Amino acid sequence: MLNPEVAKLLNEQINKEFYSAYLYMAMANYYSDQGLEGFENWFFIQTQEERDHALLFRKYLLNNGEKVVLKEIAAPNVEYENFREPLVQSLEHERYVTDSINRIYEAAYKINDFRTMQFLDWFIKEQGEEEKNADDNIKKYDLFAGDSKGLYMLDNEMKARIYAPPSLVLD
Repeated sequence: MLNPEVAKLLNEQINKEFYSAYLYMAMANYYSDQGLEGFENWFFIQTQEERDHALLFRKYLLNNGEKVVLKEIAAPNVEYENFREPLVQSLEHERYVTDSINRIYEAAYKINDFRTMQFLDWFIKEQGEEEKNADDNIKKYDLFAGDSKGLYMLDNEMKARIYAPPSLVLD
């Protein structure tokens, strides 16, 4: 059994990860509506990754004898004025998720819950990658998407992204 506060925070993280999946699916839908299949692909893969993250938190709770409590998932706001806005929102959202995971880690650290800290180590590394990828997308957009040829090439690059399941395995 986990500390009640740590278990509560882990349960809340499940909801945040599923919201992330919703948010990225909404972004994928936005780009699909705009005819940018590569951007759509990139964000749809993000949807899959966030869903997997939620399921990893679920499995960790179950493996530790905790009840999983699912809560309502809010609909994301997806009113965008230009192609860049979802990219910026993505980076802001990843920073929010990083902060949330850091708060769980801090709670586990305070009570010497080394098992939870070890579990979270993978997510901390993952969030570093997520923030870098989101920041890179903004930088590439700013550099290359100023004309239709640049946008076309960037869209094709994003279309090449392939889904890879998370490397963290829980038994």
